[in-house]
Amino acid sequence: MSLLLKRKSILPGFGLGLAYTSFYLGLVILLPLAALFWRSHTLGAAEIWNVVTAPRVLASYRISFGCSLVAAAVNIVFGLPLAWVLARYKFPGRRLVDAALDLPIALPTAVAGITLTALFAPNGWLGAPLESLGIHVAYTPLGITVALVFIGLPFVVRTVLPVLEELDAEYEEAAACLGATWWQTITRVVWPEVRGASITGFTLAFARSVGEYGSVVFIAGNMPMKTEITPLLIITKLEEYDYAGATALGASSLIISFIFLLGINQLQRHYELKRGAH
Repeated sequence: MSLLLKRKSILPGFGLGLAYTSFYLGLVILLPLAALFWRSHTLGAAEIWNVVTAPRVLASYRISFGCSLVAAAVNIVFGLPLAWVLARYKFPGRRLVDAALDLPIALPTAVAGITLTALFAPNGWLGAPLESLGIHVAYTPLGITVALVFIGLPFVVRTVLPVLEELDAEYEEAAACLGATWWQTITRVVWPEVRGASITGFTLAFARSVGEYGSVVFIAGNMPMKTEITPLLIITKLEEYDYAGATALGASSLIISFIFLLGINQLQRHYELKRGAH
């Protein structure tokens, strides 16, 4: 038994690597989170509960988390075909499209918010035709979802694209030669290979959307109980010097996000185990 404990790891530098990882994780993530919960705890349990369950706050939760889930799902629906086209086809302007995918990440969020608001406002280039059809985008939950789709799409595409590039196109060609339809090829050959990456992309897009502020605050209109997002309420409390209330809202948003992400990760683990069993 003692010989087994003294056996050196095949990978060198494990102790140093673990120490560095623990230090970095504690300094960058755990310490700020601990400070967040400690500052909110100064209110007392009853007051914290009153703050995080106020009707206006609950309405902001529904807007922030509901729109984030819808936007992440939309990005999966449209991001997977886009990643598949980029991985499988060579066409004029492909490099331009590939570079444009990263614009939502590189672009300042406030600039994105102002641009989207100008486009989808009732008198905007896209908003005016939609208004004539009875579709209101700006200053509605739909506008918030559009903004979140814009900033979340790169996370889905960039997660799935490397997996598709590693997947040999011969599998799809073999399926076609065996008589499989296009839908059967996608669902039975391609999808099982990219399912894990798709769930990861969904998780990243959702996590990015929940905390988004700059690209949403302009197009949302910020109407209490209707289009007010949770990050805006946190900023409002900070401007009112209610630091404890702001940290309480931040801690509650963090807990809700963690529950969602934990559920998504468990779903991904389930599919991975199911795939390994087959």
